[in-house]
Amino acid sequence: MSTGTNTPPRHPRSPQAVRARLALGLLLLTPAGIALLAGLDAALMMLDLPAPVRVDRLPEVHGMLMVLGFVGTLIALERAVALKHPLGFAAPALLGLGALLLVSPAPLVVGQCLLMTGAAALVGLYQPLWHRQRDEAVLVQALGAVLALGAAVLWLGGTAVPLLAPWLVGFVVLTIAGERLELAKITMAPSAGSRLVLLASGLTAGVMAALLWPRPGTALLGAALLLLTGWLAAHDVARRMIHTSGLTRYMAGCMLAGYFWLGVAGAIWLLGGPALEGVRYDAVLHAVFLGFALSMIMAHAPVILPAVLRRRLPYHPALIAPAALLHLSLALRLWGGDALGSHAAWVTGGVLNVVAVLSFLAVAAGSTIRGNRGPS
Repeated sequence: MSTGTNTPPRHPRSPQAVRARLALGLLLLTPAGIALLAGLDAALMMLDLPAPVRVDRLPEVHGMLMVLGFVGTLIALERAVALKHPLGFAAPALLGLGALLLVSPAPLVVGQCLLMTGAAALVGLYQPLWHRQRDEAVLVQALGAVLALGAAVLWLGGTAVPLLAPWLVGFVVLTIAGERLELAKITMAPSAGSRLVLLASGLTAGVMAALLWPRPGTALLGAALLLLTGWLAAHDVARRMIHTSGLTRYMAGCMLAGYFWLGVAGAIWLLGGPALEGVRYDAVLHAVFLGFALSMIMAHAPVILPAVLRRRLPYHPALIAPAALLHLSLALRLWGGDALGSHAAWVTGGVLNVVAVLSFLAVAAGSTIRGNRGPS
């Protein structure tokens, strides 16, 4: 994920300013981390396995914790840093607080309201970014934020998560698609931005159609997602970066694998129609949110962390192991478990999904600590 383009040149910061930036970043990242850990805990409960913490409503809020609580807070924080205005930090603060309340004894509706308010603040955050850049990449990301707000409103109104899942998918996909355009625009044709806006509009239409007319709408959504995924994979610099080495090759591998899983989700929707329960629902959600979204976060972590915390995450080949485990375990879960019906493969794949995420956090934390010893 990027930190925006056309930003003012950076000036040296005093040690006090660096410490204040670090403290604010950690404060806003902590709820996202708690949401991630709570979501992983809920995943173990849903696999019918022992979990460190057993809160009855964790499985109910699992999806919202992972998407709006974790990914949404990360995205909002990164965009707030790009905006460089104190009001921008309202979005990650509200989303993070909403996630904390989802796992607290507070009434569920309180957390839902805060998530909705945070999503609205995220939509508002894109307005000054648009006025600054008037860039198609920002427009696509803003469209994704509108889908996040729609998902939060629908959930607050009582819509079941399986019915609003396409809205969450659209939020994540359009945000990352806009950021990939932002990073790779200089290598693309001048018409790339307008084409991505057209593809994003088609995906948004599919999201809405899937809610109103489930069977034909879901087929439209699947086709739109496949078209968008194919366009991204064909135009992304990752196709060239994969032939390099070190960090760039690691990032490219994560991104291309993410596009593969996004294509899997699109194909399931196109060929099978609505996926509201059972193995197809499991496959679609985890293909998008683990295979695509988390793979993209793994790819961009060495860029995100310095932008948000002013702390380096030096590349180390050890980062490859969690990323590889994520995709191998997802293949085991979706192919052996969901497609072939092996319960053992499904459970084993699910457990290894959790191990992959936790091991990535451990490797990233270790690399960050080692890479930032001494003066900042």
